[in-house]
Amino acid sequence: MLPNMTPRLKFRQMTPADLDSMSSLLGDPLVMTYYPAPKSRDEAAKWIAWNEVNYAEHGYGLWIVETHEGTFLGDCGLTWQKVNGRSELEVGYHLRPEFQGLGYATEAAAACRDFARVVLQVPQLVAIIHPDNAPSRRVAEKIGMQHIEDDYGSDLALRSVLAVQLTD
Repeated sequence: MLPNMTPRLKFRQMTPADLDSMSSLLGDPLVMTYYPAPKSRDEAAKWIAWNEVNYAEHGYGLWIVETHEGTFLGDCGLTWQKVNGRSELEVGYHLRPEFQGLGYATEAAAACRDFARVVLQVPQLVAIIHPDNAPSRRVAEKIGMQHIEDDYGSDLALRSVLAVQLTD
């Protein structure tokens, strides 16, 4: 299962063959500014493996995002996360720095939101964002999300939780 292609983007599952691209993405200090630290190559391999488990268990996870011509932009998708002790479906996204600010994250996140609404039929979708990460917050707001609460349950001191209702 994949989100529909958008006017500029397509999605596919991550595989171990994506290790170089994912290691470069997740190891980039700019991309990982609001994480505790950039990820090592081994941690990027574990990221891919975690998504492969998500695909097997749920049918979805974080997907590779590419242009229609096949240029690797980053990842975007849906994963289950803990928010104040409960499970919530989150849309997450990471883009290579040279492709940030061009609307790709919003386009990818909107496709994932629509997938969550139409295919998964979940009642709510969240984005968990570091309070200082204004660009990520703007992406979430552009796909209809609003701040609903703060979460203190991670390795970060505080995370903002934005959400959009997907069902009536």
